Amino acid sequence: MSTRSSRGGGTVNVGGADRVDRSGQAAAFDAIGGRYDEAFPHKDGQLAAVERMLARLEPGSRVLDVGCGTGVPTARQLVDAGHSVVGVDLSAGMLELARKQVPEAEFRQTDLMDLTAQGPDGVGEFDAVTCFFTLLMLQRDEIPGALRLLRSLLRPDGWLTLSMVEADLDDAEIPFLGHTIRVSGFLRDELHQVVRDAGFEITGEETYAYAPASTDAPPEHQLFLNCRRTGQ
Repeated sequence: MSTRSSRGGGTVNVGGADRVDRSGQAAAFDAIGGRYDEAFPHKDGQLAAVERMLARLEPGSRVLDVGCGTGVPTARQLVDAGHSVVGVDLSAGMLELARKQVPEAEFRQTDLMDLTAQGPDGVGEFDAVTCFFTLLMLQRDEIPGALRLLRSLLRPDGWLTLSMVEADLDDAEIPFLGHTIRVSGFLRDELHQVVRDAGFEITGEETYAYAPASTDAPPEHQLFLNCRRTGQ
């Protein structure tokens, strides 16, 4: 499964509040490193979804790549199109590769759920956000809030390009490239509703059947949604 962000399991206390512990997921992706791109060499759906978004962006737009992984292909694709890119991921190992492969972009190690536009650690506002397979790494009950958070980082009428694997799962353990990760997902109609409830209009969708070049990852149905932020 082409997952690109990180989570472990259980909770940790941060600043007096309980948070989901994603350290195990981060460690798995640190160890996987460059083997991720070897296992998922064909990303036609991801490339096509970004191309649809690029057709709508003004020159020199500011784009946030959430769960950027190794920076390839998305951050590379966006930079090559002339846009300013900020990539975020929880895996230090993935970010090390991303900085080498896409030195023109800015990369930050942070949890998706800690993103904020303002403040000393704020990332600012964006014309578009890409989020490929990253929400899979969250618990199901976190996903609606994560989508609302991404909406808050978008300027009015900004664009979100999102992908998920179609699956009725909540925090399920799966083997992945010699490691164990935890994933969540929705069936198509439920995913559509969650996205709309978070304040987005779905403007385009493509579905791909994908068989990873890996012996421990089964074939999957990938959903790619192009969305526009609605309201103020």
